[in-house]
Amino acid sequence: MRIGIVCPYSWDVPGGVQFHIRDLAEHLIRLGHEVSVLAPADDDTPLPPYVVSAGRAVPVPYNGSVARLNFGFLSAARVRRWLHDGTFDVIHIHEPTSPSLGLLACWAAQGPIVATFHTSNPRSRAMIAAYPILQPALEKISARIAVSEYARRTLVEHLGGDAVTIPNGVDVSFFEHAEPRKEWQGEPDAGVLGFIGRIDEPRKGLPVLMKALPKILAARPGTRLLVAGRGDEEEAVASLPPEMRSRVEFLGMVSDEDKAKLLRSVDVYVAPNTGGESFGIILVEAMSAGAPVLASDIDAFAQVLDQGAAGELFANEDPDSLADAAIRLLGDPERRAGLRERALAHVRRFDWSTVGADILAVYETVTAGAASVATDDRPGLRTRLGLARGGASR
Repeated sequence: MRIGIVCPYSWDVPGGVQFHIRDLAEHLIRLGHEVSVLAPADDDTPLPPYVVSAGRAVPVPYNGSVARLNFGFLSAARVRRWLHDGTFDVIHIHEPTSPSLGLLACWAAQGPIVATFHTSNPRSRAMIAAYPILQPALEKISARIAVSEYARRTLVEHLGGDAVTIPNGVDVSFFEHAEPRKEWQGEPDAGVLGFIGRIDEPRKGLPVLMKALPKILAARPGTRLLVAGRGDEEEAVASLPPEMRSRVEFLGMVSDEDKAKLLRSVDVYVAPNTGGESFGIILVEAMSAGAPVLASDIDAFAQVLDQGAAGELFANEDPDSLADAAIRLLGDPERRAGLRERALAHVRRFDWSTVGADILAVYETVTAGAASVATDDRPGLRTRLGLARGGASR
């Protein structure tokens, strides 16, 4: 099958959507499909052979963050050329409502279109206001995927129609078999916490973790916090007493291999995100690596962690709740071992062997045509996929 995938966000800036698209493309290529990904990218960005650059992106405030998007006449021309040259059997557009390549591709593409919705924002005034502009493009979509129930709810409430829920995928074995690094591991009487994310993006929650750290260190003075990600390191620790700042080690940006090793090394992975998350791929990666997870109790994280069965939850934006939970976990090896065992069983449902097969089933459904869907023996599949011909109506 010839598959064209549209990435809305700049390829050179790490993010969950980009990682999902990269891993999906490589999974499909391993299965023998021909895949081309169109993505924004700076001129000097090294790109895999399957990625086609649509030109440099610009930073735009989007969904509580700053996204690097690509839009305009030149971008539209590049989209049309990519579509013409690709002669794809199916186009898979991610975030078709964002002001970027996805929307441009939706306007220009002909034939079967699958759209994946990642955003979870139940009060998006911008999406409501933009609906009249988006409607003609959305009506061309053949099938819709939401990465979580919360992304599906955002879609239904703002744009109408429905979608089948297929989570983000992870190569579980890649994380499971990574080798820990000794310098990132804790001593028997001192634990190591880990955090991976953009340091200067408030919704990733590092300030909440920093506020919790003094209480954690008071109870367990030998604790270390390893932080991987880009941002202002001095500003990140500014709220800590000077004598505690040495307990925080900044690793900067890490490779995929080092990320897996980091997650294999820490005693507890902390995800203090405050909102705006529709899934939580880092939680799945941490569970795959066997890291006990401590996460804020936002809806998306609670769902990924099986409502607390596969990871510990603390009250969102509450440093005391985070600290108390971290102290309990660091002092209870049996609890950590139990979480690790349940998480490794739970995480199998997110492996690409399962997620990839579900996405391919959607591709095959839309390329076979709506007539074959109507006779499918799986009740409600047409409705869950949000198939075109009325799927975008409100």
